[in-house]
Amino acid sequence: LLPLLSLIAPVSGQVNWLTWEDALAKNQKEPRKFIVDVYTQWCGWCKKMDKATFDQPDISTYINKNYYPVKFDAETKSDINFNNQVFKYVRSGTSGYHELAAEITFGKLSYPTIVFLDEKLIVIQPIPGYKDPAALDKIMKYFAEDHYKTTPWKKYEEMYLLKQD
Repeated sequence: LLPLLSLIAPVSGQVNWLTWEDALAKNQKEPRKFIVDVYTQWCGWCKKMDKATFDQPDISTYINKNYYPVKFDAETKSDINFNNQVFKYVRSGTSGYHELAAEITFGKLSYPTIVFLDEKLIVIQPIPGYKDPAALDKIMKYFAEDHYKTTPWKKYEEMYLLKQD
């Protein structure tokens, strides 16, 4: 019974990462913001963030409830249809990058970068660099709860800290 249950209920402490295709299809039925983890296979800080941040139950539960989470390898070679445009892999030297990764990070390819998109697939903001659970908690709530629309980041940070006490 237990193995069957794990097929039904997501494991606590894990983000239910979606492909772009799955997330876009779900968004057509029920619009929601996206959180995109832009990473590469070789990125050590990306692996650390998976274990130390994304695997924290508070973080993963909040992400699964409030976002369509997409794990996006910035060096993936497959074409992605996004907003009626096809984005491709671009060879550059001995490796390369995906055009969609460059598009949503505004050309600043560093890893990891977490990109927040609104329900209409418009980039709200890319946030580069490793984030620990406390930092990501503050950031993801800022966007998910629409504070970014009315409250400057510095003011929100002060309010957030008061709520934590």
